Amino acid sequence: MSGANLKKRPEIVVTDGFTLNPGDLSWRKLQSLGHVELYEHTLAGEMAGRTASASILIVNKTQVNAGLLAQLPLLECICVSATGYNNVDIAAAKSRGIPVCNAVGYGTDSVAQHVFALLLGWQNKVHAYQNSVAAGDWARSRDFCYYLHSTRELAGQTMGIYGFGRIGQKVAVIAQAFGMNVLACHKHPERDALPGVQFVDIETLFAQSDVISLHAPLSPENEAIVNKNLLGLMKPGALLINTGRGGLINEADLREALLQRSIGGAALDVLAKEPPTENHLLFGLDNCLITPHIAWASLEARERLMEITVDNVRAFLAGTPQNVVNA
Repeated sequence: MSGANLKKRPEIVVTDGFTLNPGDLSWRKLQSLGHVELYEHTLAGEMAGRTASASILIVNKTQVNAGLLAQLPLLECICVSATGYNNVDIAAAKSRGIPVCNAVGYGTDSVAQHVFALLLGWQNKVHAYQNSVAAGDWARSRDFCYYLHSTRELAGQTMGIYGFGRIGQKVAVIAQAFGMNVLACHKHPERDALPGVQFVDIETLFAQSDVISLHAPLSPENEAIVNKNLLGLMKPGALLINTGRGGLINEADLREALLQRSIGGAALDVLAKEPPTENHLLFGLDNCLITPHIAWASLEARERLMEITVDNVRAFLAGTPQNVVNA
């Protein structure tokens, strides 16, 4: 068979592959599906040049707007290596007949685990004790143990979960394993009911919970929903955990509550703007624990995300696009 009769391999461009694969995974399965151009990071000004020849585009957080799409006449499919796809103009893509495919469900266990890493780190102050022992405090102690603070058991406390999808439900199961009572606020309580979980309105959730964990997707209806009014309902010692979306919280109102110590504290894996500025208003507060949006990023979760992304590309090439968000 002559070369002219061979089907051309698709041009696949990965614009920001570092967060998915910082070096501990393989791109081989993706590379078996076409000619792959891999970029760890791509600036906005570099997008048009790097993606000009792409028939399939794989993005994580890089912006794909209508202006860029107008410069990519060869583009046939966009795969988002994430669940959220607000970085892609899905309407503009749909008008061009370009399916946008995302990935769902890969990070459930990873995010739920991080919720309890934050919670246990907060409750048991493991890092503070480690630093204290390393500084020689135990060696100088008169007793076999000493206290930096009073530790409370999770058993008997109330976990309030805002948003009760896959991750919220997993958090509920783990909370119950610790002996916690679980309240939830959710749009579909009948559909997603779990034994032992009581569904309440958001005001009751914030007023009655000892720990509040946010898992609802961000929308125009709930942007900055955690404001001074809801924060004012929280118990004085309650902890607010956010591994969902930073935009769910009014950060200025949270800062004020933390400074006034009207709530116990906050443990955040997400912020409204990422990466944040060096002088972010929540930095430097002793009752605010922050991690850099890593709840989703266990090795196993990223392996699943890679598989879903490759499967999305494979399905498109087979003529049966899957996980399409702009059908």
